[in-house]
Amino acid sequence: MMAEIEIYSTKICPYCVRAKRLLDKKNARYREIDVTDDEPEMMRMIKRSGGRQTVPQIFIDGVHVGGCDDLHALDAAGKLDPMLSKNP
Repeated sequence: MMAEIEIYSTKICPYCVRAKRLLDKKNARYREIDVTDDEPEMMRMIKRSGGRQTVPQIFIDGVHVGGCDDLHALDAAGKLDPMLSKNP
């Protein structure tokens, strides 16, 4: 069983592409929330992420893990895989 992943992104964002590429490599399914022209979603993202206004902002099972660099740091530390796979 996989974790529920949400990634807030915009249409033109190289960091969003990098984060999604890492998740794709791990065969992780995620829900992408495009905030390019969606101010209400952007405001929701900022509130959920504790004030961060940059994309991507990534949530795993409702927990804010940060942006692209944070996601890659979790992976490098060996902490991402356990977060992605939930044991029933």
